[in-house]
Amino acid sequence: MALTLDYPGALEALEALEGRGMKLGLERIEALLAVLGNPHKGLRGVLAAGTNGKGSVCALLDSMARCAGLRTVMLTKPHLLSWTERIAVDGQPIAEQGFADLIATVLDAATGMVGAHGSPTVFEVVTAAGILAAHTVQPDLLICEVGLGGRLDSTNVLDLGVAVITGIAVDHAAELGHDIAGIAAEKAAIIKRGNDVVTGADALALDVIRTTAERSGAHSLAAVGTDLPWDGEERGRAGITVNIGEPVLHLFSPLIGGFQRRNLAVAAHTARVLRRRGTSIPEEAILAGAVAVRWPGRMQWIDGSPPLLIDGCHNTEAVAAMVAAAIPLCAGHHTVAVFGAMADKELDDMLAALRPLTKDVIFTAPATARAAPGGDLARRWGTGARVAENVASALDIARSAAGPEGVVVAGGSLYVAGEALQAVGSLGRGRGGCAGINRHGEGDANALHRGASDPRWPRVMRCRP
Repeated sequence: MALTLDYPGALEALEALEGRGMKLGLERIEALLAVLGNPHKGLRGVLAAGTNGKGSVCALLDSMARCAGLRTVMLTKPHLLSWTERIAVDGQPIAEQGFADLIATVLDAATGMVGAHGSPTVFEVVTAAGILAAHTVQPDLLICEVGLGGRLDSTNVLDLGVAVITGIAVDHAAELGHDIAGIAAEKAAIIKRGNDVVTGADALALDVIRTTAERSGAHSLAAVGTDLPWDGEERGRAGITVNIGEPVLHLFSPLIGGFQRRNLAVAAHTARVLRRRGTSIPEEAILAGAVAVRWPGRMQWIDGSPPLLIDGCHNTEAVAAMVAAAIPLCAGHHTVAVFGAMADKELDDMLAALRPLTKDVIFTAPATARAAPGGDLARRWGTGARVAENVASALDIARSAAGPEGVVVAGGSLYVAGEALQAVGSLGRGRGGCAGINRHGEGDANALHRGASDPRWPRVMRCRP
């Protein structure tokens, strides 16, 4: 008899799997998909790896494709508030019961796997569920974010035709080490024969990716910033601009932070690569998708007294990028940070990257077993550190400390970002991560036409759905 689950039951099943930990390798996911009838075969789209920025690139590509009227499935991780966010169809998280049905189907298929391959991990189950959803929907484009590394990540069973590799830095050191060349090699292992490759990496990491692409028989490789020069501006809370390509695309996006410019450049060129491969994404859709993108919890500014800036910066490079973007936004205002991180991160380095922003920090731990205790972070920080029991309490303390004229910045992990958004009820509000986009992926004209005095910014197309 087939397994049936409601949504709470599916969450309980996933929680039980989480308790078994993480195991890298493709044997289990390949066996699981074989039982399911190999639903990954024949899917086309983009597989995106990288240390930072791959989620933003996926969100931008999804927005551009939907503005072209294409049907999309996007698989990302982790989620902010709901597991359903990890499987989005046409820009919307899958329904709770639909998610539960997929998990039940995958767990049913996994029943006989214990002996030969071992039970699948939570990541493998959710990856298989997402692939099964894509097989069912048969989208014009599947956009999939790699989880950890690339070579042994469960998403690497996919050969979607286009491989994207964003910037490379140290993260997940226990699994990937501290060597940039080694990390780049792990991530470049997503490249398959015949793939078109787009990367935002440079220096040593780019050399490794080029070598891997050649050995893998890739069809082409374009390095944004090296092979494809670009320029652009950071416009504070208004967003970013990027000029790239031939003919030149003049792009505007409400995403906040200078680091997002390279992500936008990578996404725009990837959209052009997809068009060359036969997926119809016209220039107007690339421009409109950049404007209409919605990516909560990433440099998301929420107006208030005080305002709140939320960013899921989850490693040293990401914290440094957040701080560089936040300092001018917070200039002249007392800034209080709420910070929590995962215990397996380079905590001292992350804290060193945070110090230029403020001396006033409330440390906390999000509700996951992976989190570093707030007290441990406070001890590492030293003088001036305070500790709160949870993210919501930390935000209350931070608001009081900042006062109505100050600014509160919350980050250190996507788990912190998610709990901060839950505490303030603002998943769909704010600028930067959400930029005035409503839940249908459509933009409010006033919010979206920042920069409208510049004739290069296009009129916003209506994005699917």
